[in-house]
Formats: sequence, structure tokens, C-alpha cells
Amino acid sequence: MPDLLTADRVRIVYDDLGPRAGTPVVLCHGLAAAGEQLAADAAYFAGLGYRVLVPDLRGHGRSGTPAPARVEAFSIPRMAADLTDMLDHAAVGPVHWVGNSLGGILALFLLRHEAGRLRTLATFGTCYRLQLPRWVSGLIPLSYGLAGAPLTARLGARLTTSNRQARPLLEKLLARFDPGVGRLVAANLARYDLRAEAMAARLPILLLRGGRDAAVNAALGPTLEAMRGRPHFTVVELPEGGHCANLDATAAWRAALLGFWQGH
Repeated sequence: MPDLLTADRVRIVYDDLGPRAGTPVVLCHGLAAAGEQLAADAAYFAGLGYRVLVPDLRGHGRSGTPAPARVEAFSIPRMAADLTDMLDHAAVGPVHWVGNSLGGILALFLLRHEAGRLRTLATFGTCYRLQLPRWVSGLIPLSYGLAGAPLTARLGARLTTSNRQARPLLEKLLARFDPGVGRLVAANLARYDLRAEAMAARLPILLLRGGRDAAVNAALGPTLEAMRGRPHFTVVELPEGGHCANLDATAAWRAALLGFWQGH
């Protein structure tokens, strides 16, 4: 369980699995989750000979939270910088990057100045553009405050995955998540547009679209319109996949990634 200290004194913890000489892969979770969401997948890919890095983003899982916790400490550029620090700390590159939701957003931002860090990029549950009202970020602490962490976590897990065996894991992650951190991260995610970075990229990009990820699918229109016809861009449909498609369309999700990596 390696860890590092960022420039603003936040401890970032990540897992490093598989042979050191293996082709490097990053599996990066989304908002309110942690690397534990992808632990089984990391072990699977490591068993195939890949070297797999799985971070806990700041304010999530085993990683630290800035003190004081301010909105700028959870900006997209700041959180992305944590991940380049991780790549430097692990002395790897370029990597096959797989990002769920926020984990995909941060990788899209890296395309702006750090594209050489990535060999390929795959996202799931990620929109390349989002335009939401700022007040939406307040819904996270509101739900935890009104319903309490256990009930919020239970409902969140049920809404996130149709896989009943996966729900206890998500419920655990959501129950221990700090809703104050959620508000600060979400405030930075309400309005962003990273389509230009994706359009200008020269590396292969894969969008894994879960058929049951209703909220993201409803917002994917501008992303798909911008990327239509781009030779470096591929969409793979995962009909049984929800927002965390690795948990409810596991075999198809893994097969799509392996085919993508082996093709590039």
C-alpha cells in the first residue's frame, strides 16, 4: 500500500499490483467511492501480467483530506495533479487509464497538458461535458443530513447497481464517505467541458456506455455529438452495465478493456 504526500500536504494512498515489468494500468474510481470498488478487477488484470495502480482520490477511502477543506482543494486540476504525482511515485508511464465517472473526468483533464502519461483512455459513467446548477452540490450533504448515512448509503447502492452481491460493497463505501467532501467535489464538477481535450487527443479513447446508467446516458448527447466520426474514438455498449459497470457487467467490461488494450 504505497502512499505519497502532495504539494498541499495531503496523503494519497494507492495499491500497486502485478509484476513491476508489466504494462501499467490505472483503475480510478468515481465520486463517493474508493479504490476498493475496483479491487477485484485489479487482481484480475494483475493476474494476467499487467501492473495495476488503484488510487484512493483525496477525501476518499484511505487517502487524506486537506485541512482546511476548501472548494479549491478539490478542483479538477488539483485532483488530477495528485494522480500525476502517483505516476511519478510509482515510476510508471505511459499507462492504460480506466476511469469511472470522476476518475474519467480527471483523465480527460490530463489530456490538456499530460497526454504523454496515457497510452489509452477508457471511461465509464463519465460525461465529457456537464452543465448543472451550482446548487446541485448541496444535495449530497442534504441527503446525508435528512436520511442519515446508513439509509443514504443503502439507497445509493440500490440506485447504482442492479447486482445485489455488489451492493454491500457500495453501501460500505457510501456510508463512510464524508458528505462535506462530496459537496466540495461536486461544486467543481457542476460545470466543466473537456470535449476539446478529447477531440484533440491522439491516443485511442474508449467510452463504455452502461445501458442502465440512466442519468449519465441522458447527459451524454453533447459528448457523443462532439466525438462522432473521430478515428481514435470507440463506443462499446454494455447493456447490463449501470454507473459502476465493473460491478454489474463485469465479464463484458473486462473483455472490452482487454480487447481495447490488445488492439492498441
